[in-house]
Amino acid sequence: MNWVFLSPHLDDAVLSCGGLIYELIQNGEKVEICTICAGDPPPGELSPLAEMLHQRWGVTAAQSQATRRNEDLAACQVLGATPFHLDIPDCIYRRNPNTGEPLITANEALFQPLPAVEYPLAAQLAQQLAGHIPTASRIVCPLTLGGHVDHHLTRTAAEQLGRPLWYYADYPYLLQESGKLHEYLSPAWRNHEIAISLCGCRAWQDAIACYQSQISTFWSGTEEMRKAISHYWQKGGGSTLWEASSS
Repeated sequence: MNWVFLSPHLDDAVLSCGGLIYELIQNGEKVEICTICAGDPPPGELSPLAEMLHQRWGVTAAQSQATRRNEDLAACQVLGATPFHLDIPDCIYRRNPNTGEPLITANEALFQPLPAVEYPLAAQLAQQLAGHIPTASRIVCPLTLGGHVDHHLTRTAAEQLGRPLWYYADYPYLLQESGKLHEYLSPAWRNHEIAISLCGCRAWQDAIACYQSQISTFWSGTEEMRKAISHYWQKGGGSTLWEASSS
């Protein structure tokens, strides 16, 4: 693969970079979208938060991740990207290894730095990524705008690889923190603009539309999503990657 985009969940890379990924592939590049938290929920009772989210997504616990993986396969097909799913569960399913209690019990707790009890998981993830990603590939990971714990897990593991990294802005969290983007960037990094065509915008919208279970997380429906992406695209959104300095 020429490029490997690390996606914390089964939608993040496409939400943030779908048009850009489409253009890379149109230019002859090979792109893999590697989703980190794509594993099934572990056995046992789920937290009320997880149950509430399943209701909103319109899935059962048994269906949840299989449904989302299938959505991701369809989205990757729209863009021409290669999907790869790791088996780490979403943070709403993970448990504190010391207490056995759910790691996340409230929606606001989704947005926090990586808990210390998850540092071993980040190290394990780094080993998985090191064994999977060819050394010549360009690795692109989220900046962690919005501060979601799974985005922190992804970036923490990526930065443990000791390889050159590229970064993308997490959408739609970027809209809430647009004035703070500079806080996530180093002055030594180089930004790369990749123009997204109208066809690229439409492919981006069509790919996001594949994630039907997740549309309600950010929009009232698919039509509103398409309008939001079109507006973001017209403003130049989703067309920039930041290359970290190797020094």
